[in-house]
Amino acid sequence: MSQGNTIKEWVKTILISVVIALIITTFIRPTLVKGYSMYPTINEYDYLIINRIPYISHEPNYGDIVVFKTTQLTVDGSEKDLIKRVIGLPGDIIEIKEDIVYRNNEALTEPYIYGGITTGELEPIEVDEGKLFVMGDNRPNSLDSRDERVGEVPMSNVQGKVMVRLFPFTKIGTVD
Repeated sequence: MSQGNTIKEWVKTILISVVIALIITTFIRPTLVKGYSMYPTINEYDYLIINRIPYISHEPNYGDIVVFKTTQLTVDGSEKDLIKRVIGLPGDIIEIKEDIVYRNNEALTEPYIYGGITTGELEPIEVDEGKLFVMGDNRPNSLDSRDERVGEVPMSNVQGKVMVRLFPFTKIGTVD
């Protein structure tokens, strides 16, 4: 093979690698969890892979764990991402009474929440069109849709669905 063909092959390989890397980073994003709002499902310093593809073709489903942008600021002044579980979709009526979350007047079975209950009360609210009602699994320690600082999450702020935990190595696998 001549030197010209070798250079062409190297350039071709590099270009293909760059295109593949751009495609992957467009649809898949790693994230490091800071905080305990999703405990026991997700722990602080878990390293997760967020998949952006599912919400290109359809909206989130009940129980999906999503990452979304907020108006909250980090210590460096950038917008803070939060990670929470989808509880309500547009048009749903969400209510909390006697330590139980209700969606459309049906009590939710939530075996994933820390402590097994959701303390506090929330008068019935209807989730607005184009928005989600989200809550952390560690209900006493979660800034989520129950708080006006977060409120209902616009679908346009959703960064993606949590798919895989890469770290700690003892917990590698899908996240439910």
